[in-house]
Amino acid sequence: MKAHEYQARQLLQNAGAPVPNFEVIDAVEQVPAAIKALGGGKMVLKAQVHAGGRGKAGFVILSDNPTELEKNAQRMLTTRMVSKQTGPKGIEVKKLLLAPAVDIEKEYYVGMVLDRAKGCPVMMVSKEGGVEIEEVAAKNPEAIIKEWIHPHLGIQPYQLRRLTNALDLSGPAAKAAAKTMSALAKVFIAKDCSLAEINPLVLTKATNGTPGEIQAIDAKFNFDDNALFRHPDVKEMFDAAAENPNELRAAEHGLSYIALDGNIGCLVNGAGLAMSTMDIIKHYGGEPANFLDVGGGVSTEGAIEAFRIILSDAKVKGILVNIFGGIAKCDVIAEALITAAKEVGFKVPVVVRLEGTNVDKARAMLKEANIDALIPADDLTDAAKKVCAAV
Repeated sequence: MKAHEYQARQLLQNAGAPVPNFEVIDAVEQVPAAIKALGGGKMVLKAQVHAGGRGKAGFVILSDNPTELEKNAQRMLTTRMVSKQTGPKGIEVKKLLLAPAVDIEKEYYVGMVLDRAKGCPVMMVSKEGGVEIEEVAAKNPEAIIKEWIHPHLGIQPYQLRRLTNALDLSGPAAKAAAKTMSALAKVFIAKDCSLAEINPLVLTKATNGTPGEIQAIDAKFNFDDNALFRHPDVKEMFDAAAENPNELRAAEHGLSYIALDGNIGCLVNGAGLAMSTMDIIKHYGGEPANFLDVGGGVSTEGAIEAFRIILSDAKVKGILVNIFGGIAKCDVIAEALITAAKEVGFKVPVVVRLEGTNVDKARAMLKEANIDALIPADDLTDAAKKVCAAV
């Protein structure tokens, strides 16, 4: 589960990190009051969406003109944001964050993820803040300094000193940065995060002899869905409007679905098999339209719903059904195929590869049903070739 930036800022504030004041807006009429509450002056207006590339898309605006801020708020709330991470259709903006702009002297990156190889959280810092950390890792991996954190003891003072020294911080700025890193680690562990980052953490410019301050001016948190039952406060942050409706629909039926940009729908049982299916589609020149794992205990009703979800995507020009029957029996999928053909209708070719439990029964059922759109495949390679040729 993802949190919006304003929610991430609130979590950091509550943990004691230095976060500038902000207001959340969901209607253009709220802009004047929000500007007044923040004391006026130069402001930053930012779309609250679960996608990056906001600045390049024109959905992060700096201005000291209230009229201009209102005009841009109106634009953002009525125009879909399109960036590399949203796809060509873009994403609807429901909320905006308004905050005082800060004069930045230096930008840093601070983030945490779970290191699965070592079985503990790792904090990463870099002096190259304000850009995507993936770019830094690819071009200059030495610029990322890491400290592995004990999951029960938390981050230790000596580790904070190493990290602040790596950022060339000293004095009050180092203390403030250490306080911020400690707050980030506290939230990460306490709330079962899978990702937590501040990008950028900034040192503001000195003014009138007053030294610059450390501030967290952007933050991102992702939470482990499997731990949400322990955190009702985090669960309340979930914004269904910001999610893909088909993904929500799939979750309600116990299906794992992720929309992609291709035109070949995939219905598979097992995450590993689903990944292999997408790989072989790519290998033979196709593009997967989704990841869809129906799981081991799928029912006929669940499988039918999976077909409905796949076929609701207008991009889908063909479907590859790849089932290795174990707990999920092949005849259950065959029954779902036959029922879906009657109830939903297959307007695109459906290539079917079945192996495993009750496979002979399943193949007999499909042969007897005599559905024109169904194309049988001998194995996964044959299935991939046929579905790529069909689209």
